[in-house]
Amino acid sequence: MTDYLRADLTHSRFEEVDFSRSRFHNVYFSDTVIRGAWLQRVEIDGFVEDVTVNGVSIGPLVEAELDRRDPDRVLMRPTDADGFRRAWDVVVRRWDETVQRARALPEDRLHERVDGEWSFVETLRHLVFATDAWVLRVVLGDPAPYHRFGLAHSEMPADTVGVPQDLEARAGLEEVLQVRSDRMATVGRLIRELTDQRLGETTEPVLEAGYPESESFPVRRCFQTVLNEEWSHREFAERDLAVLEGRSS
Repeated sequence: MTDYLRADLTHSRFEEVDFSRSRFHNVYFSDTVIRGAWLQRVEIDGFVEDVTVNGVSIGPLVEAELDRRDPDRVLMRPTDADGFRRAWDVVVRRWDETVQRARALPEDRLHERVDGEWSFVETLRHLVFATDAWVLRVVLGDPAPYHRFGLAHSEMPADTVGVPQDLEARAGLEEVLQVRSDRMATVGRLIRELTDQRLGETTEPVLEAGYPESESFPVRRCFQTVLNEEWSHREFAERDLAVLEGRSS
């Protein structure tokens, strides 16, 4: 197997290339054209928009089917402050259920990775980082809010200025959940206080080095980012918990 890590292959041409049994992770296919492809037993998990397969735009079809399977998903696209409150209530409820499911497994299983993805504990650590970044730093203005258990997204360079990254931290489930509880309480308080006017405002730039970078962001975007992170990573966690449960049986 050949690894292409952090490689720029834009404007490349692939012809008569065999990608069988290959794995693509954090790849970008914007403005990409694929002709004469043979897709069989292919799994794609990602952001799908303006994607046409054999003349059919599949993005709306995928979104409609996902919404049909889980009606709570529709609530993750709020348009006003009350909608964000309803969405956050769903996030809290669904994560409570997922944590209860995880606790039924031996803790060492929760540190195992499934198919190269983050372990359950690592997933929780990443959500701590997401909250620190988009709520504590951007919304509340704390220049360095990052908890030592936080885990940045894997494509972030390890030497990003202002962001401590302890990739080897061996945090226990209950330790991480305690930090998560604190962070979720902060988000919950801010969303309870949220108004439609505030949603339409932008944040004050945080000038110190860190992530996100020093610029203003729409308040709506900050809270929507947190919702998206919470929803997506809970789905990933549920998917992998099913595999871990099979390993324990």
